[in-house]
Amino acid sequence: MKRDALSTIRDEHASLSAMLRSMLVMIERGPETDGPERFFDVLRAMLFYIGEFPERLHHPKESDLLFPRVARAAPQTMEAIQRLERDHLGGENRVRELMHLLLAWEYLGEPRRRDFVNEAKDYVNFYLGHMKLEEQVVLPAAEQCLGEADRRALDAAFAQHVDPLSPEGSRDPAFDRLFTRIVRLAPSPVGVG
Repeated sequence: MKRDALSTIRDEHASLSAMLRSMLVMIERGPETDGPERFFDVLRAMLFYIGEFPERLHHPKESDLLFPRVARAAPQTMEAIQRLERDHLGGENRVRELMHLLLAWEYLGEPRRRDFVNEAKDYVNFYLGHMKLEEQVVLPAAEQCLGEADRRALDAAFAQHVDPLSPEGSRDPAFDRLFTRIVRLAPSPVGVG
């Protein structure tokens, strides 16, 4: 069954939300529970996924394809779209900063833990709020206001998307390896490690 763009976006949000919440579970458990090597490896893999898929594939399609169409069809969404665009512009830098803070904790020890934990919690809350705004303002406006030509164009663009965490559609073997690594190494309830 062919998926439409808005369903694809919602599914990708659900996958990303699960990854972000799993990251918080890992942080709460800390490296003491399952060993530092496994702990840091899983968090690095999670941050890598966030930097690779949402930042490089998901957000550009929203920014380049979805947001302009919705802004034209539903001008009342412009304020929300501008905020979402600012979020997208800063997203990759935030992931890079989180990775740096994680490495500082891993390599320089306990004095660097709090900086990473605080920033990670802020980032997860920021990102969950970002997706909520899209789902409460932009996606409903798209459903209500976009014409058939815009919907077809979006559907075609998002049909090319391969969400590495989605059980539907084709999968990218490179991301399958990454996801398998996360699930294999992460302790329950995040993974099976």
